[in-house]
Amino acid sequence: MNGHPAWFITGTDTEIGKTFVACALLHAFRRTGARAVAMKPIAAGCDEHGVNEDVERLLAASSFTPPRRLVNPYGFRAAIAPHIAAAEEGRRIELPVIAAAFAELRRLADVTLVEGVGGFYVPLDDATDTADLAARLDLPLILVVGMRLGCINHTLLTAQAIAARGLPLAGWVANRIDPAMSRFAENVAALRARLPAPLLGVVEHGTTPAEACLSLRLPSAPGG
Repeated sequence: MNGHPAWFITGTDTEIGKTFVACALLHAFRRTGARAVAMKPIAAGCDEHGVNEDVERLLAASSFTPPRRLVNPYGFRAAIAPHIAAAEEGRRIELPVIAAAFAELRRLADVTLVEGVGGFYVPLDDATDTADLAARLDLPLILVVGMRLGCINHTLLTAQAIAARGLPLAGWVANRIDPAMSRFAENVAALRARLPAPLLGVVEHGTTPAEACLSLRLPSAPGG
């Protein structure tokens, strides 16, 4: 891997807190004095001005405000699967464009986080998906687990898919999206026993990213 440390943030599903955890990690890195920044290469659900809520949150949590073209090369109006949104707008998601934006952004920061879209195998067009994007950027992954009934199966399948692509899993975060989840501790223990990567922390329901960062430990630097 070339350049400053960087990680790819993926999740067990959509709407399970990838952006929240990415923001919390940005706060955690910033507490060490690092210039930390995040990008969301593909965002679906932009307003009439091209503004996406997740992108705005990442910008607010970053150490500095880079050019938006680097943070979000592809933004789509409809909050739907990106390959469908792109087709409806007559656009094509091109991995080289994202890779170039990432490389430029990485040069500006000490730490760069790349947030994927949806889960690990979300289609980007007829031939590529988010797994291909992670492989193209050649980054270790941080897996955000939405803690709710069924998460063990979703998590282990995602970890298996990551391993099948030959990508390293740097760690995982348990995000309490369902505060009423029964047997929460037992589910976390089951995942810790089965995942080949460390638990970076538990994000409690109702916290802010600045608060959640205090319960996270940073992933080991790639190659470290």
